[in-house]
Amino acid sequence: MAAMTQPWQTIDRVSTNEGFLELRRRGEHDFLITLGGRVLMNSMANRSEVALGRLACEHLREAAGPLVLVGGLGMGFTLKAVLDNLPASGRVVVAELNPVVLAWCRGPLAALTNHAVADARVEVKICDVAQLIRLYARDPSVEKLDAVILDLYTGPYVRSHKRDDPLYGSIAINKTHEALKPGGVFAVWGEDYDAGFAKRLAEAGFASTHHRSGRGASGHVVYLGRKVPGGKVNGSRSGKGVKGLRKK
Repeated sequence: MAAMTQPWQTIDRVSTNEGFLELRRRGEHDFLITLGGRVLMNSMANRSEVALGRLACEHLREAAGPLVLVGGLGMGFTLKAVLDNLPASGRVVVAELNPVVLAWCRGPLAALTNHAVADARVEVKICDVAQLIRLYARDPSVEKLDAVILDLYTGPYVRSHKRDDPLYGSIAINKTHEALKPGGVFAVWGEDYDAGFAKRLAEAGFASTHHRSGRGASGHVVYLGRKVPGGKVNGSRSGKGVKGLRKK
């Protein structure tokens, strides 16, 4: 309880186009990442990140050399959950826009995830994940992916541009489909369920489910789309609730 009475201290901040990106600390293990004063991530509330990584990769535990792309590093909890569900031969590419986030995960945040970014299976690229997905989709010399995981602070929502949103629009979803191996998984965190996004997943050839928090019809959502070999699918269905699923 002592840590709860301590004031937050800003231990690093950088300017971005959306305001100051800050890392704040209270006590030994309580951290926040904020952007323009808005809380993006809280180290004491990471169940949704863990669920996202597990749901996306638990089917790969016995796979031979699976390759996974994660969009968004954050505090590293999603990455840690991915690594926990991959074999020793697995490989993870993480796309992170801001190099300071990588520095935080290598420094003050490292102990939270048992130094996940230092795992030999991990390569972090400072880039836009949408550009990286397009590379995997169009370059025949690049190995296709077993899973694409998007854990970004803005997930799909009703006002996402249905066609041209760079991550959640129909064009981007089709590119993700092309970037995946047959049977590959597209996993996305969302603040709430967006039927339009689920419909676009189906139209692109994904058999999709969504997993809510354990109580009621509200709460954050993990979308799972599995690439269906050789054809389109219709509709989506709800998966079983994930107990305690919450975003940051």
